Amino acid sequence: MIDIQLNETALQTQACIEFVQSDDAGGIDVFIGTVRNATKGKPVLRLEFEAYETMAIAEMRKIAEQAIDKFGVKRIALHHRTGLLEIGEAAVVIAVSAPHRAAAFDACRYCIDTLKETVPIWKKEVFEDGEVWVAAHP
Repeated sequence: MIDIQLNETALQTQACIEFVQSDDAGGIDVFIGTVRNATKGKPVLRLEFEAYETMAIAEMRKIAEQAIDKFGVKRIALHHRTGLLEIGEAAVVIAVSAPHRAAAFDACRYCIDTLKETVPIWKKEVFEDGEVWVAAHP
C-alpha cells in the first residue's frame, strides 16, 4: 500500500506509477518536483538536499498513512532525492491511486504540501556567486 524511499540516485517515476496501479483504482495522480534553473530571477546552478534519514522516512510514512485514512486512496509512493541534483532532475515523486480522481488529486496535494512542511529534508541552492540553505517549502 505504501512505498517510501529516500534516494541519492535518480528517482524512477515509472516505478512509482507501477507501484500504485491497482484494478480497484480508477485514478492515478502523479506529482514530480524538479530542479528549476532560477529562484526569484536568480540563476540556480544546482541544488543539494540533506535529510535526517530515519526521521524523514518515518514522517513520510506517517503522511502516506494519513492520506490513506483521509482520502480513501489505495496506494501511495513517496520518493525524495538527497545529494546533488542538476537542473531538470526530479527531487520528489509522489504517485497516488484511488477509486476516483478527486481523491487521488486531493491526496497527492496533501502529501506534497505536508511533506514540505514536516519532513526533515533541507535544500541548498547553489548560485554562481554563492549558496544558501533554504527551507524545503514555499
